[in-house]
Amino acid sequence: MNRRRFLSASAGVTAAASASFPFISPCLSLGKTAVAASERVTLGFIGVGNRGRQILEGFLSLPGFQVVAVSDVIAERRTAARVKIESCYAAGRSKKQYPGIDEYNDFRDLIARDDIDAVVIATPDHWHVLHALAAIRAGKDVYLEKPLGLSLHEDWTLRDAVRRHGTVFQFGTQQRSDVKFRRACELVRNGKIGELMTVYVWSPVSRSGGSLEVAPVPAGLDYDMWLGPAPFTPYTKDRCSNRVTTDPSISGEPKVWPFITDYCLGWIAGWGVHPLDIAFWGAGEQLTGPVEIQGTGVFPNEGVCDTAVDWNIDARYTKTGMPLKFKGTPSAGSWKKRFRIPGGHGTVFEGTQGWVSVARGRIEAHPKSLLDSATGANDIYLYKSLDHAANFLDCIKSRAKTICTIDDAVTVDTFCHLSDMATQLERKLTWDPEKERFVNDPAANRMLTRSMRSPWRL
Repeated sequence: MNRRRFLSASAGVTAAASASFPFISPCLSLGKTAVAASERVTLGFIGVGNRGRQILEGFLSLPGFQVVAVSDVIAERRTAARVKIESCYAAGRSKKQYPGIDEYNDFRDLIARDDIDAVVIATPDHWHVLHALAAIRAGKDVYLEKPLGLSLHEDWTLRDAVRRHGTVFQFGTQQRSDVKFRRACELVRNGKIGELMTVYVWSPVSRSGGSLEVAPVPAGLDYDMWLGPAPFTPYTKDRCSNRVTTDPSISGEPKVWPFITDYCLGWIAGWGVHPLDIAFWGAGEQLTGPVEIQGTGVFPNEGVCDTAVDWNIDARYTKTGMPLKFKGTPSAGSWKKRFRIPGGHGTVFEGTQGWVSVARGRIEAHPKSLLDSATGANDIYLYKSLDHAANFLDCIKSRAKTICTIDDAVTVDTFCHLSDMATQLERKLTWDPEKERFVNDPAANRMLTRSMRSPWRL
């Protein structure tokens, strides 16, 4: 805590820098910055695969911090991450100024270090909460990739730990740090579309298939540690893959584990959490209170991947009467055409005087003049972040709340879980957010927890 109090004196440095240098220099942190070593936030990265590398590159474009260690259960990945960071930092630095990066197979070795202020976690979904809990209990702040837990009980345990320890927590819903999404949400919050009537959300869906062929565990993969709390199952070809390929001989993206229920909910949560988070940010109090939810899903009948490849969710918040409709991309064709967002995801707010739709790289409205609406001194201005990683670093120093807190994360993750349960049970469910239980539904309430393989536990 002494180090954190000292760092708070330089709060604001990273935000100003990110406004001027958004992802321009891949090696800004040590090679280009004058921030003294004593004022840098020290980071450890847990999980440096496909998504972890992307996040790492974003952090490496910012001043005010230093990565000192990485952890991954795949040796090739952690070594590649270490080499990348070292090549980024080493130019023009003496060994005394820059001692190097440590790499670990076991995340607990990284967590045990008392010279690490915060960790960035981008591991498979079934590890998210356990990794975050270990870091929080060791006194470290946490940047956690989405989604949260495999069960709502995991979400609640993490929320309690963040509150108890005073942790600075950033959820990896980066769209909140994009001006288009903030603009769309402010138009809604300030009544520019009139009274909000309906919220529409759609997202990419899980893939089917995945090899059932039992195969030798690849060299360099600690498969037992990769499984961790998940049930043991023999390794099958590409089971642990989440890579993106540009190889024309490979059809599509060879992602496998993100679509297996032992490790995730599929993209009803893994991708759906992004446009849903914007729905909750823009609608505010309109999407609070008890909710009735029902839906259907389409599930694969062959291959190892078994999460929904399409879904259609209808929810209604009974306190406000607000409907929230959530579909997978295959079912959202008419919405995409109507609201001028042709891509695989989108969030739409429809009001009595028009609508606004938003997705990555695109914002649309009807009438078009809504996008030119002026904001006044008495209007609502939402939390402004120009960069998700920089916002996290600033908040570590200032001890302020991030743009996407643990409470924001639990709110949107809860809806993802409710949607998944609705597709499995195929009947109307009523959720009481105060009690965090389904009303008069023992079968649904049994789905709020998941067992973990020994010795792992919350």
